[in-house]
Amino acid sequence: MQDEKDFIQELLNPKTQNAAFQKLLQDYQRPLYNHIRNIVLNHDDADDVLQNTFIKVFKYLKDFKGESKLFSWMYRIATNEAITFIKQKAKRNGTTSEAMQTRIVDNLKADTFFDGNEIQIKLQKAIALLPEKQQLVFKMKYYEEIKYEELSEILGTSVGALKASYHHAVKKIEDFMKNN
Repeated sequence: MQDEKDFIQELLNPKTQNAAFQKLLQDYQRPLYNHIRNIVLNHDDADDVLQNTFIKVFKYLKDFKGESKLFSWMYRIATNEAITFIKQKAKRNGTTSEAMQTRIVDNLKADTFFDGNEIQIKLQKAIALLPEKQQLVFKMKYYEEIKYEELSEILGTSVGALKASYHHAVKKIEDFMKNN
């Protein structure tokens, strides 16, 4: 992408805003959708969260200080939106976020947009049992191959803590896969 500061100025300038936002959507819609989908698992939910993410990006871009990459800032918004979505969905259904994640995994077979097999469903069940932070770190590292330094910017956690979280997540998933 062109120089990020110039691009942000185009996003903020009313004369160039529409074209710049179209470019932003074109460049980031797919990776953000995939990131959100890895968290919420359901296609329709991911679409809703993605829309909310871009609304917030558009609304709060004027407050972006440039202390991180635009990509990292948007991923943080997407991550927070996805987590909030799951928590709200759980609350509406009178259950916990963890129980909601398990229920979503159990419904994956019925999701026409999920093309995984039994092993992938088993993996999703193992991931759903992890604490929230370990789930995020594992999904972002394993599925999206995001580097620890970028994860640190997105999640606001030290690289060392992220490496520890990933290691613990992998160990718990391995144990689950062996024992179930």
